Amino acid sequence: MKITLDPPLPPALPQGATLLLCSTVPASYAQSVANQLQILKREDISLIDAPVSGGAGRARAGTLSIMAGASPSAIGKGKWLLSEMSDPKKLFIVEGGIGQGSNMKMVHQVLAGIHILATSEAMGLAARFGLDPRRVREAVVGSEAWSWMFENRTPRILSEDYFPGESALTIILKDVGIVTSMARLKGFPTPMCGIAEQVYTAALARGWGPNDDAGMVRMYYLEPVTKVVEAKSEEGEAERRTRLIVRMLVAIHVCAAAESIAFAKHVGIPLEQLYELAVDAAGGSVMFRECGRDMIRGLTGDAEVWSKTARNNLGQLIKDLSQAVDEAFEAKCPSFLASGALNLLTLGQKQGRSTDSDASIVKIWNV
Repeated sequence: MKITLDPPLPPALPQGATLLLCSTVPASYAQSVANQLQILKREDISLIDAPVSGGAGRARAGTLSIMAGASPSAIGKGKWLLSEMSDPKKLFIVEGGIGQGSNMKMVHQVLAGIHILATSEAMGLAARFGLDPRRVREAVVGSEAWSWMFENRTPRILSEDYFPGESALTIILKDVGIVTSMARLKGFPTPMCGIAEQVYTAALARGWGPNDDAGMVRMYYLEPVTKVVEAKSEEGEAERRTRLIVRMLVAIHVCAAAESIAFAKHVGIPLEQLYELAVDAAGGSVMFRECGRDMIRGLTGDAEVWSKTARNNLGQLIKDLSQAVDEAFEAKCPSFLASGALNLLTLGQKQGRSTDSDASIVKIWNV
């Protein structure tokens, strides 16, 4: 991305100033700011690439999560201010200089962007199935399908709090756009984020850009989900279909974790640091906490985790997800992410890993 700084800006800064770039931007943007400062002979300015996460409330409280990349000297000058702005446990100094703070935020947003849409996909399917959305929410939040985004966004789905809501669709669309544009630049596949970007773009074309991203459920079920009249069914059928939605989310979250971790490794982000950041952040999920941990262990030398199946093997995930996609089709409900996840898992199976652990799916990226 090419930018040109307005010439009055650098001269207006005092000699030896520290400049924090806290926006969520591509790494190339942060690097071009550094280049422009060099061209303008303002090497005295200490630039820190420091995107933040946590929203307005945590910003006011000074408890943001901050991912900072810069030279050691710039970090030394600006760390006191970063510490004032952040939670003591959520200030991450990312090695690699300018651009790596933005890359850390980017690979976290792989998780966030997929999980937001997955929440709507699950709740839309629940509505198409004629299930009580409140019961489905309760079941998911208490299960291995939990994600921070699901727990956070579903109350707004249930109350239709989209206008304007708390987090506009255009924000997450911008973030996944950063992911996919960087992926193209690096020649790296991000299929799940690519699907999310396309669905978000379709919603933007409907005029939903200013609306809360929880309103993406309307891509699956246009009417309020709370108006769904629970369908009469055979005993145990509602529980079976609720469990199917849980398993669908598990598979999507496994693939989201793999895509985020594989891309992080590709762009040189320390995997343990990504785990520490994301596990309790907006990109967190049970699958990232458990399966993501094993993915990182496997990629850093512990090959035994590929054959451990304490949670799921690929064959079981494929079986459950195939059933979910089939029944979604019968219910006339799109399954954008579920279908994408099924393709990834099937690719892993075709490589001879049907009985391997869910964590082994990260190996299809060959990082």
